[in-house]
Amino acid sequence: MRKIQSRVNTSGADFKRYFAHNKAVVQEFSDKQEAARHIRPARDLDRLVSQGKMRPRDRIAKLLDPGTPFLELSSLAAGMDYGGESPSASSIVGIGVVSGREVIIRADDPTVKGGAWYPLTMKKIVRALDIAMENRLPVIHLCDSAGGNLQLQSDLFPDKYVGGRIFRNQSILSKMGVKQLALVFGHCTAGGAYIPGLSDYSVIVRGTGAVFLGGPPLVKAATGEIVSVEDLGGADMHTSVSGSCDYPAATEDEAILIGREIVAQWERPQKWPLQYDTPEPPAYDPDELYGIIPDNIKTQFDMREVIARLVDGSRFHEYKPNYGTTLICGYANIWGFKVGILANNGVLFNDSSLKGAHFIELCNQNNTPLVFLQNITGYMIGQEYERRGITKDGAKMIMAQSCSHVPKFTVMCNGSFGAGNYGMCGRAFDGRFLFTWPNHQIGVMGGDQAANTLAEVKLNQMRRSGLPVDQAEIDLLWETTRAAYRDQTSAYYSTSQLWDDGIIDPVDTRNALGVAISASLNAPLATPGFGVFRF
Repeated sequence: MRKIQSRVNTSGADFKRYFAHNKAVVQEFSDKQEAARHIRPARDLDRLVSQGKMRPRDRIAKLLDPGTPFLELSSLAAGMDYGGESPSASSIVGIGVVSGREVIIRADDPTVKGGAWYPLTMKKIVRALDIAMENRLPVIHLCDSAGGNLQLQSDLFPDKYVGGRIFRNQSILSKMGVKQLALVFGHCTAGGAYIPGLSDYSVIVRGTGAVFLGGPPLVKAATGEIVSVEDLGGADMHTSVSGSCDYPAATEDEAILIGREIVAQWERPQKWPLQYDTPEPPAYDPDELYGIIPDNIKTQFDMREVIARLVDGSRFHEYKPNYGTTLICGYANIWGFKVGILANNGVLFNDSSLKGAHFIELCNQNNTPLVFLQNITGYMIGQEYERRGITKDGAKMIMAQSCSHVPKFTVMCNGSFGAGNYGMCGRAFDGRFLFTWPNHQIGVMGGDQAANTLAEVKLNQMRRSGLPVDQAEIDLLWETTRAAYRDQTSAYYSTSQLWDDGIIDPVDTRNALGVAISASLNAPLATPGFGVFRF
């Protein structure tokens, strides 16, 4: 493959302005992430110390193999919800290596409301288990939770993708033969008791670990029975009487050691043989990404410059370079793994939509995973393009992408608007992982377009009704719509709602994709096949 010839002028004024802007954007993201990961009230940290407990991130660090990466997912989940009182949605999720095996680690955070689950906590746990199922990754649960936040019970209990879905997913994982280990460091109360109950293996720490459907206060209120935590659900009772847990541990360190020994007994999966070459770094400095992404979401840039700073050796075999030029398609390697890349260089026209659909088919024919780099305003609209069949051409691309049997990965590099989000493998289309950059914006359309559209509709309503045009009312509608879009299209709103698997620093994209692609190879390829393409 040929090396991409970069045309970026790293000494130019635009590059320097973009670089300074994006460094500030990334610094803001880093500050938010640091706070979500580590900043807690002193009383909550002191409580852990008094109980002889580690912080959850310290537990994870001891569990992981030394010197191996940990790809944390959704670190800013719930960051714009619940008044900020549930940082990281009160849980830590990520992919790591334990005893030589790639695993999903899911840890309750007892420094946040005793590890109580909020609705978005449950959504994050469900997503973690979905990832485990999609990629056949074993799961290690680090349990230390006071149970569901009862003040929000209507959002925790009855719907499909909340509490019950966690335990349904655990059951399906077991049916699939995907192993689960629960390390019980604290309380597993109410529904949380089913986490170790549905795991294949469980270790419980004596003195702090406990598993029960109802804690002593609830037992007393419901039955009048007075019982201690240890007698009701402590380590000795569950490992010697009920059999609900397998191994007692005297300390958290011992529990982690036993857990690592358990994982070491698990068979190693046979990954499917994706084409692979010796990895090499990009020929261009990834830090230059800061100077490539504009400081205005509407300013176009060449996505080849992004690709050149993500892929091995900056080499890229571009497919149909002179056709459908607003969509770049081609083959490259990321950390040695062969991938097919689709990257936006403008709005999707008829030709670029057909090119994308065809390239997706070729990657499926060749068992090559797909990487989508999104910067898309949507499919082209207007009479001329409808007559050419833009709807059916866009549908071809969506059909090909939806029915792909190869793993798919999406990075939101800039804007993601309208149906372009769909064709480029947005959240609804079952990509294995979806990451966003902190400059990212997402919406059914841009804020200005939405405000202009609603203002036009309102103006027409006034005219049809025979009422005098109230320009002040129209202006207010425009301003309120624009303000709402400004807040709700931001990367922070998107990640707070778990519409992605986390915001990442652009320079970390290559590493995040490398871990994600490696993890995806644990699951066998799906059966090839497509639906009906409208011609």
